[in-house]
Amino acid sequence: MNNPVIIKGNKYGIVVVLDAEMEFEELKDKIAEKFRDSSKFFEKAQMAISFEGRKLTNEEQRDILNIIAEETDLHVVCVIENDPQKEIVFKKALDEKLMELSNTTGQFYKGNLRSGQVLESETSIIVIGDVNPGARIVSKGNIIVLGSLKGTVFAGATGNTNSFVLALAMNPVQIRIADTIARSPDKPAKDGLKETKIAFLEDGNIYIEPLSKEVLNDINI
Repeated sequence: MNNPVIIKGNKYGIVVVLDAEMEFEELKDKIAEKFRDSSKFFEKAQMAISFEGRKLTNEEQRDILNIIAEETDLHVVCVIENDPQKEIVFKKALDEKLMELSNTTGQFYKGNLRSGQVLESETSIIVIGDVNPGARIVSKGNIIVLGSLKGTVFAGATGNTNSFVLALAMNPVQIRIADTIARSPDKPAKDGLKETKIAFLEDGNIYIEPLSKEVLNDINI
């Protein structure tokens, strides 16, 4: 390719397109030069990054991240895997779990919940929409929000400590699971860096973690 390093913006942050044939040591020099020339565009920015064009080892990724740190003030908050096959497998697993949940113990609610609205369910529930500040969901089972969770949720309302809360964008005012309560972090995630997260109860504490295939397989429905 004529330009061995191309920087593009996307909804997550930036995509770095790399020449697939160039020797990596030479490519590192090109990466340093590219980011040095572009440093004024990244002043103290916080972004996610992904790589295209060639397969990188973990060590090569670390080398590139070190170069970026040396040449710019850009803070890379995470590296996003750009692997469509992994995304397809993960989406299929998630869809299967959600369908199992709805068919056996849950129900769907389609629409956004506005401030003042309360949604109560005797079973697990999947909300297809956003839960806005001032809205509240109470469920005796699990709560899954296929949208932004910015309100208050109470899962396991009858004391089920195995209940969980999942949201595509997790920034609730308050989460309660059984008898344990947690509040949202002081600094919500930036709009471009939101990711699917799950809240679960373990050893008397509520933990909120990014959703992975491994975590998904461990979910008790």
